[in-house]
Amino acid sequence: MITPIILNRRHFLKRSTLGLGALALGQLLGGVARAGSMRPVGPDFKARAKRVIFLFQSGGPSQLELFDPKPGLVGRYNEDLPNSVRMGQRITGMVSGQARLPIAPSQFGFSPCGKSGMKLGDLIPCTQKIADDICLINSVNTEAINHDPAITFVQTGSQQPGRPSMGSWVNYGLGAENENLPSFVVLISVPSTASPDQGLLSRLWGSGFLPSRFQGVKLGSGAEPVLFLDNPPGLDRAGRRQWLDTLDALDLKTFHQAQDPEVEARIAQYEMAFRMQTSMPELMDLSKEPESTFKLYGDAAKTPGSFAANCLLARRMAERGVRFVQLYHRGWDHHGDLPTRIKALTKDVDQPSAALVQDLKQRGLLDDTLVIWGGEFGRTVYCQGKLAKDNYGRDHHGRAFSVWMAGGGVKGGLTYGKTDDFCFNIVENPVSVHDLQATILGCLGLDHEHLTYRFQGRPFRLTDVSGRVVNEILT
Repeated sequence: MITPIILNRRHFLKRSTLGLGALALGQLLGGVARAGSMRPVGPDFKARAKRVIFLFQSGGPSQLELFDPKPGLVGRYNEDLPNSVRMGQRITGMVSGQARLPIAPSQFGFSPCGKSGMKLGDLIPCTQKIADDICLINSVNTEAINHDPAITFVQTGSQQPGRPSMGSWVNYGLGAENENLPSFVVLISVPSTASPDQGLLSRLWGSGFLPSRFQGVKLGSGAEPVLFLDNPPGLDRAGRRQWLDTLDALDLKTFHQAQDPEVEARIAQYEMAFRMQTSMPELMDLSKEPESTFKLYGDAAKTPGSFAANCLLARRMAERGVRFVQLYHRGWDHHGDLPTRIKALTKDVDQPSAALVQDLKQRGLLDDTLVIWGGEFGRTVYCQGKLAKDNYGRDHHGRAFSVWMAGGGVKGGLTYGKTDDFCFNIVENPVSVHDLQATILGCLGLDHEHLTYRFQGRPFRLTDVSGRVVNEILT
């Protein structure tokens, strides 16, 4: 009996061109394709960082309250935003119907911090203490003004869904440091005092058109952080190993027939899950952390699923060689009641964010770990809704917002970029989302123009057709 060969159109074309598709997978060399045969692209030059921890603040934190002080606005309370400042730039539908765009000065103060004198908001006193370790970029800008396209843009380099996430690109480019843990891990926390206001879709950490083995692994906060990782009743570890060996043999048979890299990815994922049965419980067990650690991160670090606990887990992952750790904290979409809500959010994230930087530094890990803090856009200088001295809201603002970075080859104590007196337009050193992504890849030794993947007839990259490395912020 002749075994049928399973081919789709794409696989037929690959195999018909002198067997190059097979050659890439080692078939013509007589080797057996195994889970590790999909080699990472590898770095283009010497890396400053080995790994990334991205503390993503979903919803758009207000730079006016936290990072970009505009004391001159106090005297402009309730004035209309000048047309010469707005210059006809588009605004969201949530404020387009307002009769006025009244200026709302921040009611919170700023202080010069560290030896650098970096000005940071008094709402983030712990971050103020690490001013000399962070590089504050006040001139980040994005093309998107609504949440889903803006988050998708930051995470994938495109406002349209379907592209690989940044963590997947890094995983594809550099591969794993620790074969017993995923290279790309995602942790999600919610505000301690309010329900989250924006959803997060799994495509934000998906692999898009890259092989599925490069997608992020989302961990839960319950007793079973990875669903279905534990053996079912009646199956011990030896039995699971035997079951996997049989499944591998069947998958390899399918792979030889179809030449589909997704089959190989499936083998790799099953094998990773088997190894994670022993590595994951050790990673998630915080019981051996000394009390000094919880004092550093705050008592909330003892609560599974909190931002503080996730920051502590991020440090543990960095120690164990996880390549890309993505933390999401929701609740920053402050269209109304901003003063009350931002105080609650900063209480959630300020101490753990600073503690992560301090903890990495004292363990000698900050130099080769790039920590990033920021959201998908910022907030407007004008008020959304009713304006009062003690209460106001702010709409989305993508023209200028703030992100800070620490470690991994960036200059500490540096404030880069400048906005106008209304925090509306950038007047010095703009940094686009693609610039930011190019810089992150550059810190990892990856040239954003060379890290490509061919799909549907053309090469794609994280930064699409633009982006530059912001060398001015690098050591």
